[in-house]
Amino acid sequence: MKWISIITIIFAFSSCSTAQIDEHEKIINESNNMDTITLGAGCFWCVEAVFSELKGVESVVSGYAGGTVDNPSYAEVCKGKTGHAEVAQIAYDPSQISLADILQVFWQTHDPTTLNRQGADIGTQYRSVIFYHTE
Repeated sequence: MKWISIITIIFAFSSCSTAQIDEHEKIINESNNMDTITLGAGCFWCVEAVFSELKGVESVVSGYAGGTVDNPSYAEVCKGKTGHAEVAQIAYDPSQISLADILQVFWQTHDPTTLNRQGADIGTQYRSVIFYHTE
């Protein structure tokens, strides 16, 4: 697997939600050759930037998962009261990239040992998490 160079990218402020992720999963499930995994590894925009560059990854959608509030806003999640983590839902073609390769990138691009933090980003929404969609 090729090593990925991580470049600092500045993103415009925007809001993503669990509704976007739910719609993304619905589209993916209609395709027979795609698998899905949802990963939290700090700022979802940074996770999205890394995984969208991998061959075999068809799409990456940022949003929130694991919380108790339906369709939370960015501000609500940042307050730490919703229980959500910032995540990126990754749709990939397993004939082009394996789940093992995706997880290798996941482990190499963040530090899962820092509780509720990645670099300068601090809060429960930046925790390390893996949500699987199939056994």
